[in-house]
Amino acid sequence: MSEEVVLRFSDVTFEYLERQPILDQVSFSVRRGAKITLMGQNGAGKSTLFNLIKGDLKPKSGNVFYQNDATIATAQQMIARADYDLEIADYFAKAFTEVVPGLKTKIAKVLEAVNLVVPMDRKVGDLSGGQQARLLLAFALIQNPDILLLDEPTNNLDQAGIDHLIQFLVMYEKTVIVISHDADFLNCFTEGVIYLDVHTKKIENYVGDYYSVVEEIAKRIEREIKKNAQLEKTIQDRKDKVNFFANKGGKMRQLARKLKEETQELEENKVDVRKEDKVIRDFEIPRQEIVGELLRIDSVKIIENHEPVIKKVEKILRHKDRMLVSGPNGIGKSTLLRALVENKSEGAKINPGLVVGYYSQNFSNLDFEQTVMESLESVRLEGYTVQDMRSMAAGFLLTGELMGRKVGDLSEGQKGLLAFARLVLMKPGLLILDEPTNHINFRHIPVIAKALNHYQGAIILISHMPDFVKEIEVNEYLDLGKL
Repeated sequence: MSEEVVLRFSDVTFEYLERQPILDQVSFSVRRGAKITLMGQNGAGKSTLFNLIKGDLKPKSGNVFYQNDATIATAQQMIARADYDLEIADYFAKAFTEVVPGLKTKIAKVLEAVNLVVPMDRKVGDLSGGQQARLLLAFALIQNPDILLLDEPTNNLDQAGIDHLIQFLVMYEKTVIVISHDADFLNCFTEGVIYLDVHTKKIENYVGDYYSVVEEIAKRIEREIKKNAQLEKTIQDRKDKVNFFANKGGKMRQLARKLKEETQELEENKVDVRKEDKVIRDFEIPRQEIVGELLRIDSVKIIENHEPVIKKVEKILRHKDRMLVSGPNGIGKSTLLRALVENKSEGAKINPGLVVGYYSQNFSNLDFEQTVMESLESVRLEGYTVQDMRSMAAGFLLTGELMGRKVGDLSEGQKGLLAFARLVLMKPGLLILDEPTNHINFRHIPVIAKALNHYQGAIILISHMPDFVKEIEVNEYLDLGKL
């Protein structure tokens, strides 16, 4: 690999609020062709760093240098809602400021690179979540960037899609910097880690595969804890001596002052041991009391060769039934779930009094113009006071400072936690969950799995995360690929 540096940060400081830096005199470099993971706790500034690399943000001080005006493209987490009505060809045209000769040929090449087969006149919003994930990567690739930034690229991808992405990245010759919570995915191609420390606002560089670096960071934290424990013991010993000598008078008091100064210096030498991200509190989703069948499905619409086909099925869901819907990307899983939520599936009959709680993989059921408070208020049932609602939201790390923020301004992870908080307030009889672990910090996932497994209503679930699914006692399966 080339030792040529393609990107360099030199003493970069950035802050949104005066004297509250996100990055403090950060310096690092990235070699051409390197495959780098960007790590750090929530709030450490990973997205900020991406925006500084792209030039969307400017440092307060310091400089960002690019080798030979290197170009940059980002595969975003999600497609903007404003682009949903665009046909695929028009969507790709947005990547350029002027008309590009042979654009359709270029589009065909990048779609082949990401293993996406769809007609050019298909609307972006009609694609499945997995297809949209591939489209986002293809949109970045068509720009032929020197530096490719990937933000949670495995979200919505099935295992075949993840395997194809790994193969692509291993063979890709240009520089890649990726943010992801998928450890197995990262370990397949990462050769180094840039770690943002939320306490020091500095960056640490590590070389090696992902698991080796995680182990190295864990050992470093252990050393920090031991160092602090030793310092604490020394500090307490000095404080005891200061108190003893201070009461003796004369020269002993001078010694006490000297020891006190030394003790203060020792306290300043203590390091802020990095802490794991906060984890959401255990929660319970109460179920709606409703009698009889909740849902009967006699037929479903799937996509074969880009055309809709009706297939007969026999599925009846009652309380405590949990049905896993599976099948390859693009077959119609999310479309089926949306049709059930909107009661527009001709092959399904829903109990007319049923309250349905829906987790949409692209948060289509959230109003991005509402504040967090308004979003929660819109589903709050009688019996929940405003204080109850605030307390419950805090359990999902939606604290007071976020309540007045617009939903559209939340991070994708915060939107996901808001979606779960809304489900608690709704008291649903049926949960319809489309990739409910997407965008969610991996530390929260066991808590969510536990809550879903204890839920007493019915669940319909799509998930490409086997470790998550195995924590939920599924008793019904609907594989659209085998109908």
